[in-house]
Amino acid sequence: MKEGRLEQAGDRWQLHFTRRLPHPPEKVWQALTMPEHLEAWFPNDIEGERKEGATLRHVFRSGEAPDMEGEMRVFQPPAVLEFTWGDDLLRFELRATDDGNATVLDFVDVLEDVGKAARDGAGWHVKFDALEAHLAGEPAQPDEMDVWKPVHEAYVKQFPPEASTIGVPDSKNSV
Repeated sequence: MKEGRLEQAGDRWQLHFTRRLPHPPEKVWQALTMPEHLEAWFPNDIEGERKEGATLRHVFRSGEAPDMEGEMRVFQPPAVLEFTWGDDLLRFELRATDDGNATVLDFVDVLEDVGKAARDGAGWHVKFDALEAHLAGEPAQPDEMDVWKPVHEAYVKQFPPEASTIGVPDSKNSV
């Protein structure tokens, strides 16, 4: 399943994506944690140590959003990565398929505000497509917003109305 799901978790909402990637967990882990790989798909650079409790700084490469503080909550190579991203909590879980040659990636973004779910859901959808392309050695999409817009429209239709009250920031990126 490529599409994200919106789920209620206690008093907060979360976006949940599951992607099957035709690469072993170690390769996917590198793409999730190493700066030279993050640059190809993640919305910002992540400064800080890769260890539990470390302070992180999320730096947007072109100034498209203000930099954000974060904290590494869980760092268990090559299985679990969890950190704060502004007011959201991002969790990546990797598990090998039975043959060990592919990985199931479960991603959860615990949202501070459900109103941005359609916007951010579309953003993560496009970013995970870029991750898949990067892992396959393919180039990224030239104009990400052109790709993001129809995906966003689909999420607006799929999610309840309260999940699309926060629109697109004045920037080139969607997440």
